[in-house]
Amino acid sequence: MSVNNKRVFYVKYLAHDIYKEILGARPDVRLDRLENESPAAEFDPILSAAHAYQIGAARDELAPHFHVNRDLLKRTPNLLIVSSNGAGFDPVDVEACTEAGVVVVNQSGGNANSVAEHALGMILSLAKRIVDVDKALRRDQTFERTAYKGTEVFGKTIGIIGIGNVGTKLSTMCRAALGMTVLAYDPYLGDNEIAARGAKKVELEQLLKQSDFVSINCPLTKESRGMIGEAQLAMMKPGAMLITTARGSIHDETALAAALQSGHIAGAGLDVWEKEPPPHDHPLMAFDNVFVSPHTAGVTADARRNIARIAAEQMVATLAGERPPRIINPEVWPAYAKRFAREFGRAPG
Repeated sequence: MSVNNKRVFYVKYLAHDIYKEILGARPDVRLDRLENESPAAEFDPILSAAHAYQIGAARDELAPHFHVNRDLLKRTPNLLIVSSNGAGFDPVDVEACTEAGVVVVNQSGGNANSVAEHALGMILSLAKRIVDVDKALRRDQTFERTAYKGTEVFGKTIGIIGIGNVGTKLSTMCRAALGMTVLAYDPYLGDNEIAARGAKKVELEQLLKQSDFVSINCPLTKESRGMIGEAQLAMMKPGAMLITTARGSIHDETALAAALQSGHIAGAGLDVWEKEPPPHDHPLMAFDNVFVSPHTAGVTADARRNIARIAAEQMVATLAGERPPRIINPEVWPAYAKRFAREFGRAPG
């Protein structure tokens, strides 16, 4: 084999240039860049030789033919590792990767502070009507400040759906800064684990009925897709607010618009959408009590550098034969280990 015998590629962008710096310091690793518009004559040789794919986490920013599905896996016979640029992995068919003996990893926790801060910022902005009053003050010739009464957040109840890295950070912030009661729905964690993260474990229905603010912080999976629909929104406490910095398609956008229109939901903070970015005429854009952002909760200088560093270090370690700490499909390991050994002449650790 040549010195550059481990091939990694990415499409369009990396979270931060530190990724290139870390991989560039390894003489045994070659990093190739492709564009969404790259012709097949350019990308086919790179795909056929690749051992690893550092993939963007946002599905709508990546050309469909670069999503990891069964078709792409047929074109990448040597592929061993798919690594997401973030905590999410929407463009990756994990089941297909597992069948092909390909490890899928993410960078969970790398942007947890930034996303949790964004969620808390949305809560405060909605409760205090900060954006609403800012727009009115700039727009209206006359202004009646008492028409823009907000509500206090201190001492209220927040329900966190998915208390992983981001949810745990949000729980800590809400308790420490605002004296909030924290409820959590997470079917993958027990009572004691959730208690250690500063929350009380409850079922989804109880969380929705008792929370003044509901924050969605779980990944998009088969189980969570469409989890917050018309029935669940109807369960929410009248006047409660919904916040999501998770993924589009977990909540039903049409049902949310109806709940807002009826006044049952007092407001929403939306950082994620079914289609990103959403069109300007999206129905949810018409509400003054909806705070919107285009999947930017985790897009801070600190988070992007941190994610890129974690991704690069995990990639280097995995290519060196170590077991990565953030495996999405751990059941793939025996099949992956055999493929790794065939490719590099030794079994991974």
